[in-house]
Amino acid sequence: MFAPTFRSLFTRLPSTSLSASLLSGPFASRTPAATTVATCSSTVFFPTPVSRQIHTTASQNAKGGKSVSAKGGKGGKGSGGGRKKRKGAKGEGPDPRIVNLKMSMPRAVPAPLRFARNRALRHWTIHRAWLLYQRKERDRRSHELERMYQSMHNACEELRKTSGPGTRDEGYLYRVAMEKKGLYGHKSIPIEYARPQTETPAREPWNHGWTR
Repeated sequence: MFAPTFRSLFTRLPSTSLSASLLSGPFASRTPAATTVATCSSTVFFPTPVSRQIHTTASQNAKGGKSVSAKGGKGGKGSGGGRKKRKGAKGEGPDPRIVNLKMSMPRAVPAPLRFARNRALRHWTIHRAWLLYQRKERDRRSHELERMYQSMHNACEELRKTSGPGTRDEGYLYRVAMEKKGLYGHKSIPIEYARPQTETPAREPWNHGWTR
């Protein structure tokens, strides 16, 4: 069974007949102000469903501010979702950031590196000749180093097999040569050993007060 709510009771009451009965009753002889108050009170206590109004103004996005019906009823132009006009499009100049980017960019894209048939053949020939020359130079250096190493090896073998001088046994000259005494001077050592090799500079780089 349907149970009416408190709101449905007031919604179903006819507001027109109620307001008319209030105005046509013994309160009809009141002043206009009293009539207005009675009307407002009836509206407040007995609300009626108000219909939603539809906005029927012309579209502001249409060109020239005119509605679609004024242009002959064309539905394709200016009907919903039109683009908005850019503010200050005529008065303002281009963006300085874009101008700066265009000025810094290259004017034209360089052409791709494409050679003609004869030019490409010359380029390839010169390139291959340069690679061949580099390979020959590497071979020449390696052969020269190998020859020097082999000659030193042969000399050391002769010293190792030779005996003397005098009553010295075999291999004496080889052992003396491998000690390398006096090679850097009389009673001296390599300069790498004489100078301390440090990774950081000294606290006092130069002693200006030193005298001999």
